[in-house]
Amino acid sequence: MPGVRARRGRRAALAPALLIALLARPAAARELWRDGGRSLELRTTFKVTGTVSRAPDDTLLYPERLTDESLWRLRLEPIWRPGPAVTVDAAYEQRVSVTPTSGGLSGAVGVLPREFPAPYRLVQLDAPIREQPGLAWRQELDRAYAAFHTGPAEITAGRQAVGWGRGTLFGAVDLFVPFTPLEADREWRRGIDALRADVKLGARASADFVGAFSPYIDSSCTAVRLRGYSGALDGELVLGQRARDLVAGLTSSAAIGSAELHGELAYFRTPEPITGGGRDVTKLVLGGSYRLGLGAGVPLIVEYHYSGFGIPNAVDIPTYVADPAFRIRYGRGDTQILGQHALALLASADLSPALAAALTAIADPHDGSGVLAPNLTLRPGDRLVILAGLYVPWGAGASGTTLHSFYGSTPLTALLQVTIAD
Repeated sequence: MPGVRARRGRRAALAPALLIALLARPAAARELWRDGGRSLELRTTFKVTGTVSRAPDDTLLYPERLTDESLWRLRLEPIWRPGPAVTVDAAYEQRVSVTPTSGGLSGAVGVLPREFPAPYRLVQLDAPIREQPGLAWRQELDRAYAAFHTGPAEITAGRQAVGWGRGTLFGAVDLFVPFTPLEADREWRRGIDALRADVKLGARASADFVGAFSPYIDSSCTAVRLRGYSGALDGELVLGQRARDLVAGLTSSAAIGSAELHGELAYFRTPEPITGGGRDVTKLVLGGSYRLGLGAGVPLIVEYHYSGFGIPNAVDIPTYVADPAFRIRYGRGDTQILGQHALALLASADLSPALAAALTAIADPHDGSGVLAPNLTLRPGDRLVILAGLYVPWGAGASGTTLHSFYGSTPLTALLQVTIAD
C-alpha cells in the first residue's frame, strides 16, 4: 500500500510543525517596551490550513483520487518605532508544507500557495530547514524595511509588500506579486526588495514611485503612479518598466448612488512576442459593488478580467506550461489566471457578531467552466479565527491528459484554516 505508507510518512513528518504550534501560543502582551514616543512591539501569528481533495476519475492526471495537504505557518513581526517619524518593521516566518507525493495534478489546485522564488528580491533569504518528498520545512525573511515620514512624503526602503489597483480579486496594474484568485491564504502578500516614495502633491493629488530590485536590471521593475480625485471620482495613471516590458495603465473608481464602479486598463509592450501572441499585450478589469438591503446588508462585488498573457484555450495548457518564458511570467504574477477571461462574483454576510458567510464564484466565460467557493468564518475571540470552505468545480473534464476546460478538472476540495494571532 504505497499510497497509505506515503500519507503515514507525511503525517509522521509533521513533528516540526507540531513544535511550531506549541511555540506559537499568543504572548501575554504585544507591547514589549515603551519609552515616551518610542516603542517595540511583537505580532505573533500561527496559521494552519488543511485541505482534502477528491480529484476527477482520471489516473493519468491524478494518480491518487483522494489526497490531503496542509500548510503550517508561524510568523513573527517585530515593530520598532524609534521616534514619531520612523517605523522599522520585519517579518520572519517558518512554514511547513505537506503535499501529495504522487505527482500529476494532485492536491488543491490553486488553493494553497506553491513554493517558488519571489520576484524582485536581491537575495531570497528563503531557505530550507528540512526537505523530503511530500514535506518542505522552510524559513524566510519576508519583511525588513524602514519607513520615514517627512512632511508630505512617506519613504519606505527595504523588503515590503506593495499592491496597486482597484480590483478585489483581479488586477491589471498590480505589478508586484499579486495573489491568484482562488488562494485561501491571502493575508500576506510576499515582500519585495524596493524603494518606495509616496508624495502628496496637494490636497487631491499624489505621486507614488516604486523601484523593485533583483540582481539583474532585466528582471527589476520601476514604476510611478499618479493619483487624484474629485468628488466621488478618482483616477490613476501608471507608467513604468516591469522587467523588460514597458507598461502604461489607467485606473478609476466612482460612486454612483449606492453602487460603486471600478476599472483598470494596462498596456504592455514586450521585447519579444509572447507565447501564442505578439508584442502588444493588454489587461483589463471591470467591476462594481453594491450592498443589498438584506439583514445587516449583503455586499456584492462583480468583476470581469481579461489577461493577454493568459492561455487562449485549455487544450493548450501543456504547451504553455512547458514554455520557460510563460512559467516566469505566471510565477511573477504577470497573469493571475491561466486563461484569458474570468468572471467573478463575491458576496458576504454577517450572520452574527462572531460568524460570517461568504461566497466566491469564478468562471471562464469562454468554455463555461468555473469554481464555486462558499465559506464560513468563526471568530470566537479576538485571537482566534476559524475558516471552513469548499471549492466545487463545474465544466468539461479531461480525456487522458487533454484538458477541455480551465476549471472542469479542478478537484472537489474541502478546506479548514485556523489562525491564532496576537
